Amino acid sequence: MFSIVLGDGAELRPLEPWQAEEFLAHVDRARDAVDPWVPWATRSTDLDSARATLQRYADLAARDAGRLYGIWLDGTLVGGTMFVSFDRAAGTCEMGCWLEPAGQGRGLITRAAEHLVDWAVRERGIHRVEWLTRPDNTSSSNVARRLGMRLDGVLREDYLHQGVRHDTEVWSLLASEWTARTPADR
Repeated sequence: MFSIVLGDGAELRPLEPWQAEEFLAHVDRARDAVDPWVPWATRSTDLDSARATLQRYADLAARDAGRLYGIWLDGTLVGGTMFVSFDRAAGTCEMGCWLEPAGQGRGLITRAAEHLVDWAVRERGIHRVEWLTRPDNTSSSNVARRLGMRLDGVLREDYLHQGVRHDTEVWSLLASEWTARTPADR
């Protein structure tokens, strides 16, 4: 198994179906903080549904259509990043993230997302990386900014959550923008 050191006792690793118990315990801790933003938080309520969530991403990875990575802080799963979708032929992907309160304020998502963007652009030839978030999720919008993304626009009342429609911000980063970045830009 691979692991990417993020610093400060944190690492990025694949998150797979065999880790369903650990994932469920994490989702139970994180649910209130991530449920408004991450649809599978509502659906992962027991071991079977948590395993199904992880299996869905394992199936996406097998088709090269998405991936799921966990962030461990001092050995405890506290969040993660993902390719919600990944289309090598079209040269596009969508990234997402989540983090429980114990991991917040440490730059973990930004550091993990930088690794994913770099891999997608440099190794896989992705041309456009997208990041979708609700306008009231300022933490997510701030990560998009730190990654050098630009706000393309807002999809009005695009996202239905618990019977209420919410706007969706669409952020993007082009491969040429990513490869032109210098260490001072990060």
